[in-house]
Amino acid sequence: MHLLMLLFSVCASLKPNSVLHRSLMKNGGGKVHYSGRGSKINKQLEATAVSQEEEVAGEKFAFSADVSRVMEIIINSLYSDRDVFLRELVSNAADACDKKKFLSLTGGDAIDSMRIRITPDKEKKVLIIEDTGIGMSKEELVNTLGKIAMSGTKKFAEALGETKGDVNLIGQFGVGFYSVYLVADKVKVRSKHNNDDQYIWESSADSSFSVWKDPEGNTLGRGTEITLFLKEDAGEFLDQDRLEELVLRYSEFITFPIYLHKSKTETVTIEDDEDEEDLDDEDDEEILDEEDEEEEEEDDTEPKTEQVTTWEWHQVNSQPAIWARDTKEVSDDEYKSFYKSLSKDASDPTTWIHFKAEGEVEFKSILFVPGQVPFDLYDSYHTKNAQLRLYVRKVLITDEFEDLVPRYLNFLRGVVDSDDLPLNVSRETLQQHKVLKVMGKKLVRKALEMLRKLASKSDDDSSDDDDEDEESDTDSDESEEEENKEDPYLDFWEKFGKNIKLGIIEDPANRSKLTKLLRFKSNKSGDGYTSLEKYVENMKEWQKAIYFIAGESVQAVEDSAFLEKVKAKDLEVLYLVDPIDEYAIQHVTEFDGKKLQSVTKEGLKFGDEDEALEKKREKAYKENFKPLTDYLKTLYGDAISKVTVSKRVEKSPCIIVTSQYGNSANMERIMRSQAFTDQQKTGYMASQKTLEINPRHPIISELNTRVQAQGATDDDTIADLAWLLLDNALMQSGFPAYDIQGFNDRMLRSVFQPGLSVDSLDLVPEIEIPEDDEEDEAGADDVDDLDDIDLSDFAGTDEL
Repeated sequence: MHLLMLLFSVCASLKPNSVLHRSLMKNGGGKVHYSGRGSKINKQLEATAVSQEEEVAGEKFAFSADVSRVMEIIINSLYSDRDVFLRELVSNAADACDKKKFLSLTGGDAIDSMRIRITPDKEKKVLIIEDTGIGMSKEELVNTLGKIAMSGTKKFAEALGETKGDVNLIGQFGVGFYSVYLVADKVKVRSKHNNDDQYIWESSADSSFSVWKDPEGNTLGRGTEITLFLKEDAGEFLDQDRLEELVLRYSEFITFPIYLHKSKTETVTIEDDEDEEDLDDEDDEEILDEEDEEEEEEDDTEPKTEQVTTWEWHQVNSQPAIWARDTKEVSDDEYKSFYKSLSKDASDPTTWIHFKAEGEVEFKSILFVPGQVPFDLYDSYHTKNAQLRLYVRKVLITDEFEDLVPRYLNFLRGVVDSDDLPLNVSRETLQQHKVLKVMGKKLVRKALEMLRKLASKSDDDSSDDDDEDEESDTDSDESEEEENKEDPYLDFWEKFGKNIKLGIIEDPANRSKLTKLLRFKSNKSGDGYTSLEKYVENMKEWQKAIYFIAGESVQAVEDSAFLEKVKAKDLEVLYLVDPIDEYAIQHVTEFDGKKLQSVTKEGLKFGDEDEALEKKREKAYKENFKPLTDYLKTLYGDAISKVTVSKRVEKSPCIIVTSQYGNSANMERIMRSQAFTDQQKTGYMASQKTLEINPRHPIISELNTRVQAQGATDDDTIADLAWLLLDNALMQSGFPAYDIQGFNDRMLRSVFQPGLSVDSLDLVPEIEIPEDDEEDEAGADDVDDLDDIDLSDFAGTDEL
C-alpha cells in the first residue's frame, strides 16, 4: 500500500514529457523499470517493496473470540422473533425421526412409533420437548451441541453421499439449537443412542457445558428429551393455547405426529355414597308411592358437582401436507378441506392448481383462488400481499411475501415447499434475489394457467349451452341469469376482475395472457359478458377494428349517441364502465391483429364504406355547410378546436369527439373526481374537442340556411341556439356544459320564454298585503272582555 502511494505521488510530481514519466507510464501495467535520472527514487522504491514483502511473509495467528460473547451474538442477533425457538426444536426432532426412519429402512434396524411430545409445566416453569428419534451418543452431544455451527444433520446427509436426497432433513447450519436461549436460562438435554448409554448435556449459555452419564439409566429407550428452564419473561410459552398456536403456524405439516400435553377441566356429578338399608317388597311399593307424590320436590333438588382436571396427549398437526402427494392421489374434498384449514375461510375455493416445478429451483406448490373477496382487498392494495406460505421441507419459513408474486395476484392463497431453497442462517429470508425471481415467474405462470383453464372451461360450457339453445329456442332472461351465476369464471371475474385489469397495467411480460382473461359487457352480451376472443370470432368479415366505448354505467353508454351508427351497422361494441377499464385498455393497442378503436374519438372507420363515394359525399357536405362550420368555429372560439361534418351520428344533430390520443370525456370525469387532483394540470391534459355536425338533421340544415341567408350576423337568437347546440352536444357526449350560468340564461331566454309566450323575463312586482281593519277591531274587543272578568270568582281554587 505504501509502495503504491509513493508511486502515485512520484508520477504526479513528474513532468508529462520527462523520460522517467514516459517509462513509468509505458510499464505501468507490469513491472516498473526506472530509467534516466532519479536513482535516489529507485532506491527508495526498492526498499519499500522489500519492506512490503517482509510484512506479507510475517507470522500468522489464529482468530480468537470470547465464547460467551459469541453465544450472546448468535442468540440475540440471529433471530428476529424468539417464537422460532419452538420451530427449531421441533425441526431438529423431526430430523432425528427422519434419520431413524432412514437407517431402519437401509440397515434393517427395527423401527417403532416415532413422535414428538411437548410438555409445559407451569409449577416448575419448564418446557419439555421429547422425540423418539435416532438419539445422540456422548461424542455427538459434545461435538454437535458443544461446537457452534456444527450441524449433525448436515454431517449425516454428507455421509449418505448420493443417497442423501432420499431422506427429508431440515437442519444445515448447526445453530438452530441455540435459539432456546432466547427464552431459557438453562437447558438440559437427555439423549439415548443405540450405540451408547443415556447421557445428559447441560449448559447455561456461558463459556462451558457439562456432560455426564444419566444416573437413572435408560429411561428414554431411544431418542432425545430437551428441558428448558424458562426465563421470567417467557411465561407465555407455558400456555397450552400459545404452544398449540406456534406448532400450527410453523410445524403443522411435519410428517411425524406432534403431541401437546393438555389439561381439560370438566364438571362431574358426585354420587351419594350413603349405604342404603335392605327393604321388603311392601316397603318398596310404599317408597315408590311416596316418590311419585313428591316428584316435583325431588326435581328441584340440584345434584352435587365438582371440577375435575384431566391430562391427555392431544395431536396438534392432524392436517396432512397434501402438496407432497401426487395430484392423482388427492381428491377434491381433500383440496377443499386443506384450503379451509390454510386460509381459515369457511367457503370453498373457486379453483386451484397443484404442480411441481423443476429446473433452477425445484419446489411443489398448491395455489388457490378464494371463493370470497377479502373485505380489504382494494382498500390496502399497495400493502396487501398474497397469502402464500413458504415451507422448506414442510417447515414454515415465512408467510410474508413482498416480491414473490406481483401485487395484482394478492388474492391468491397457497403453499410453496422447496427442499433446496437458499436461505440465510436464521431461515427467515431468502439469500438470493435471483432465485426469488425465478420462483416468482413460475408461480405467476402457473397462476395464469389456472385462470386460463377456468375461463376455457366456462367458454366451452357456454358454447355447448348455446348449441342446445339454438335447437330448443326456449331461452329466457331468468335462465340466463342462473347460468351466469353458475359460471365459475364469471363468478371469479365479478369478484377479482379488477386485479386482472391492474395486471394489464403492471405486468407487461404477461400482458398477452392477461388480455385473454378480460371480460366486458357489450351491446350484444345481454346480461352476461364477452371476451376479446369471442368478439373477434363474431366480427363482420369487413370489420377491421374492435370497438369500445367508455362511460359511467351500462345505461349511460347504451343511450349514447356514439352508438347510433354502430347499431345501424349491427356491430358489437364493448362497454368499459369500470373506472379502471380505460386505464387498462390504453395498454392493449390490439388483439389478434385487430386494433382497438374508441367510438368517441376521431378517425373512426368501419371498413364497409365505398371510399371513393365517401370522399365525394364528404367534399360536397363540406362545401355546402362551410358557412355554418365557419360561423360556429368563430362563435365558439376556444371552446372547441374545430367543426366538421360527422359520419358517425344518425339521429342526433351534433356530437363532441376527442383527438385520437387525448383523454375521453369519461377519463376527464374520472380525473376530476380524484381527491388530489391538480386543477391546473387537469386543464393542461384536457383533450382537444371537435364538434361533429349531422348534415342530415333538420336543425343543422335550418341553422345552415339561416346563416347563409344572413351572413355573419349578430342575431342573438341564432347565437343562443348555436350555444345551446354546443352545450347539448357536450352533455350528450359526457362533458359538462361549457358555461353553466350562460347555459341557464340561454335556456330561459330561448326555450321557456317563447315556449310560454312570456313577453319579458323581468320580475313581476311583489304581492301586496292589504290591511285588515276588522281583525284589529276584533282584537280590541277581546281586550275589553278581559275587564269584565271578576277575579273573586276564582278565589280558593287551584286555577289561580
